[in-house]
Amino acid sequence: MSLIEMKVPSPGESISEVIIANWLVKNGDYVENGQVIAEIDSDKATLELAAEASGAISIVAQAGDTVAVGGVACTIDTSAAKPAGAPAAPPKKEAAPAAPKAEAKTETKAAETAYATGTPSPAAAKLMAEQNISATQIAGSGPGGRITKGDVIAAMASGFDTAAVARHSGARTERREKMTNLRKKISERLVSVKNTTAMLTTFNEVNMKPIMDLRAKYKDVFKEKHGVGLGFMSFFTKACSEALYAFPAVNARIENGEIVYHDYTDIGIAVSSPKGLMVPIIRNAETMGLADIERSIGEMAKKVRDGKISVDEMQGGTFTITNGGVFGSMLSTPIINPPQSAILGMHNIVERPVAENGQVVIRPIMYVALSYDHRIIDGRESVSFLVKVKDMLENPERMLFGGKSAEEVLLGL
Repeated sequence: MSLIEMKVPSPGESISEVIIANWLVKNGDYVENGQVIAEIDSDKATLELAAEASGAISIVAQAGDTVAVGGVACTIDTSAAKPAGAPAAPPKKEAAPAAPKAEAKTETKAAETAYATGTPSPAAAKLMAEQNISATQIAGSGPGGRITKGDVIAAMASGFDTAAVARHSGARTERREKMTNLRKKISERLVSVKNTTAMLTTFNEVNMKPIMDLRAKYKDVFKEKHGVGLGFMSFFTKACSEALYAFPAVNARIENGEIVYHDYTDIGIAVSSPKGLMVPIIRNAETMGLADIERSIGEMAKKVRDGKISVDEMQGGTFTITNGGVFGSMLSTPIINPPQSAILGMHNIVERPVAENGQVVIRPIMYVALSYDHRIIDGRESVSFLVKVKDMLENPERMLFGGKSAEEVLLGL
């Protein structure tokens, strides 16, 4: 017998333990080299564990167990013979697909009928149980209509009521679930921020009509040229990048009794996922155009929703933007994402009466909020920063000139 110990890899710096979230294979199953066999929850992300060799698996750490980084999750007996009739190892992505044969069609048909329509995969079943989702609420896209984890995540993102089945049944049951490492870490960080920072919030309102008019005029040609949609988040990211240069304290952090200023803007974009709020980072946002920002946000958001985001992609931000407006929030006080010193909160857009040139007019208004650490950012800087962001959003051309109008640049003001 030749055994290989599968040890838990390090998900990232400062993480010492993880939770075995789910095994995708059973004890004694024959696994192929590179096959994903388990999902691991750290306090920052969900990772996949792939087999390091082909053979029969023996599970050591059960689903739900907490395992130290470097601890043994399972062993693989590489001397075990592959069972007759076992499916072949999946082809490598770079390999060109072979021409279809009659036998291959027969095998594919058999694989599709191995699962009844609406049967969830192990990973999908676990997520459905956690979120109280019925198989009848989801259309499966896998072989033979099998429900995949991606189907569950996509259905949740569409906004259906996951508690509807239980609520209408009249049952008076309760459930207890162990907090994931990610949820524990989020809880600890939120409490820490409230206890260790002098957090205040300043508010303002933005007339979104100029940006909405700009989007309406150019959205089709923008998508045709760049291959991505033109959303509000890219405008806010660009405006914040410019304003952070004007007020560097908002882009700084406190470390060991010193203020660390950044000459770059790595902006975190808060994204909601089934496991909690995650904040992927857009590096050097100040050097990017709107199309590049939209593309980066789209790629990061997809990784978060699919559970593919890495720890490195969520570390090192200097400022964060969160959009509660997508859930209908009118006004809120976002909590700072440490070790950063400020966070901008976006909210929903509502038509409201406003005064312009002595006349009452209806405009699409968004309330914005800047929460900041008063230990490093003074009231003047926080208010001025938010006013500058507001000014650039209401006058998008100012984003081209570092927050100044074309006339001010021409006059050297």
